[in-house]
Amino acid sequence: MVKGANVALADLSDDVGSVIVSLGWASPTGEGDADVSVLLLDVNGKVRSDGDFYFYNHPVAADGSVQLLGKTPAADGSEDRISFDLTAVPGGVERIVVAASRYGDAGFGELDDVRITLADAAGEPLLRFAVDDAGAVAAVIFGELYRRGGGWKFRAVGQGYATGLAGLATDFGVDIEDDAAAEAQADADADAEAGAEAEAGAGGGAGTVAAGSGVLAGPEGQSGAGAPVPAGPVPVDAVPAPRRPDGQAEAVKKRAARPRTAKKKVTLPATVKKTLAENDSWKTARLFPVSALKSDRDREMRATSVLLSVMAQVPEFSRRLTAAFGAPAGRMETFTEVSLPHGDSPRRPDGVIRVERAGKLWTALVETKTNGNALKAEQVQAYMDIAARRGYEAVITLTNDVALEGSPLVDVKIDRRRKHKVALWHLSWAEVAHQAQMLIRHEGLGNAAHAWLLQELLHYLQHENSGCHGFQNMGPSWVPVRNGIDDETLCQGDARALEVVENWERLIRQVCLRLGGELGQKVLPVQRARRGTDPKERRERLADQLCLDGRLQAELRIDGTPGVLTVGADLRTGKLRTAIDVPAPDQGYPLSWAKRLVRRLEQAPADLHVETLLDGAGPGPRGTLERLRPEPADLLPKDGATQITGFRLSLFKGMGSGRGNAETGFIRSVDDAVHRFYTTVVVHLDAPAGRRRAARQNAAASASG
Repeated sequence: MVKGANVALADLSDDVGSVIVSLGWASPTGEGDADVSVLLLDVNGKVRSDGDFYFYNHPVAADGSVQLLGKTPAADGSEDRISFDLTAVPGGVERIVVAASRYGDAGFGELDDVRITLADAAGEPLLRFAVDDAGAVAAVIFGELYRRGGGWKFRAVGQGYATGLAGLATDFGVDIEDDAAAEAQADADADAEAGAEAEAGAGGGAGTVAAGSGVLAGPEGQSGAGAPVPAGPVPVDAVPAPRRPDGQAEAVKKRAARPRTAKKKVTLPATVKKTLAENDSWKTARLFPVSALKSDRDREMRATSVLLSVMAQVPEFSRRLTAAFGAPAGRMETFTEVSLPHGDSPRRPDGVIRVERAGKLWTALVETKTNGNALKAEQVQAYMDIAARRGYEAVITLTNDVALEGSPLVDVKIDRRRKHKVALWHLSWAEVAHQAQMLIRHEGLGNAAHAWLLQELLHYLQHENSGCHGFQNMGPSWVPVRNGIDDETLCQGDARALEVVENWERLIRQVCLRLGGELGQKVLPVQRARRGTDPKERRERLADQLCLDGRLQAELRIDGTPGVLTVGADLRTGKLRTAIDVPAPDQGYPLSWAKRLVRRLEQAPADLHVETLLDGAGPGPRGTLERLRPEPADLLPKDGATQITGFRLSLFKGMGSGRGNAETGFIRSVDDAVHRFYTTVVVHLDAPAGRRRAARQNAAASASG
């Protein structure tokens, strides 16, 4: 589409009761990012109340009409997805504005391929609009959905706001108060700053929206979906900084304080209470026992039943899993071992999900595999055919494997002549565990019973006998590729190298899920724009590079960290390297930078390698932390004139040789290396300077409110 053009959704698809809108961009450095927001507008072009403004900490509408699904890896980085149930949008809403904003002084002109795409409930792409002239603005309206003649249309807008999200929100009626006292308080001394941050973590003032916490709560506020909105004005710092300025001082022990509201959400403690058992042989009674599971069939049946039963009872969890598949918000029932006619013999999918809303049914068939068993194309094809004949909306596959863009786990044929389309979606057990952990450990649920159910589900999934352990095998090509690299017989174009690259990408995505679930942070793999946007071509180039230098490389972006975490596996030497580049401060002297860095890393491993990065002058001084602790000045270049741009911190460890997930396996070694590097090195580093300033402002705004 071109700027200003519009189109009726009904002209593009018959299945637009719900749609998925994706906002994406590419960054030349791999570090650029933005946050999405949605505004529901009435006939006058204004929000009906501040509750019609949805952003990262107010992501879900109580009626299910809007749900921000968060970021998902894409070929050129990541995309932010939003689910809209257009049948549930209140009658008083005439337009839905979809926007995004950048953090601090960053502008959209620094990003490449800024775009919005829209897909129907079956996941079929419908339209794409590229915002080519964003410029230096900090906020952009990508597009809008609006009512016309009993249906919905989409308009490509592409309008920028130099005043950022604050100016955009003001134009649409979000009540903003210019609180000068907040800025004054932000510049207070360190002691006052710490006190303000503590007060902000305790909840802020009634009737405010604090940008640091993003909480929408009045005197009778509720957190989460459908939270009542403050009657009072919103501090100006609250709206234009949707990106969470996560503090790094306590890191793993205590990340940025979670929002507090009058109705507290329930989260479970990370540490288990002291047991009352007489001795270790006593086992706690579990809601979902795994000891009796003897065969793969037993594991598949039990895992399906456990998951679907919890989904039916915990709507916050089920919406996390099904909203991305086009399912509406409504009354859900789940079933197992349902018999459905198919030719001469009936088929029995592992499960069925049905959601009722406004008298309409959304139905998905579920096919489950555990213990690394692969999907069977013939079986999935049969379920797709059954779903199409019976008017069902989707088939969902659930396995330990991780699906990649442009590389389906199983090939099925879709009859394009059928008017009714069926979507094929995939979930990994690692993603299910990630969503459960995010809710019970970090974001909270509405009541203790739901939290306990999810805890039992998570315990079941993580048990060694459940078979639901996520991606756990680098494939049959792993050993031949390693041997070919060792004896230098692996040639470019070898299909086995491509398989290893694909499985490496699956492993990295799973590492992101596990680390993100543990930290309560967004952790996403980075794809550099220079590597291309076509996923197949990009993987082929990486496979050729593997044949040349014997290395696998990946980058992870973790919210609140000063740089991108890199993970490298050198198959020639059998070494894993985890590293991060820390930019040099804007002010001060190089010797002060070196001393402060060494002081911050007081608790880091002694074998941590530290290298000084120089401006165009080749490699700089380097050494282990053990050697540098008494002499930080050794990090400075000898000539004293070369500009220091930053420091590179690296840890090395031996690489597992096996292709599986055993203690000596490659997969376990990568997972352990990333976890160790983050918990022993990254947690000690300062947050980016821009976010530290925003944190002070947000804390001051909450305190003064």
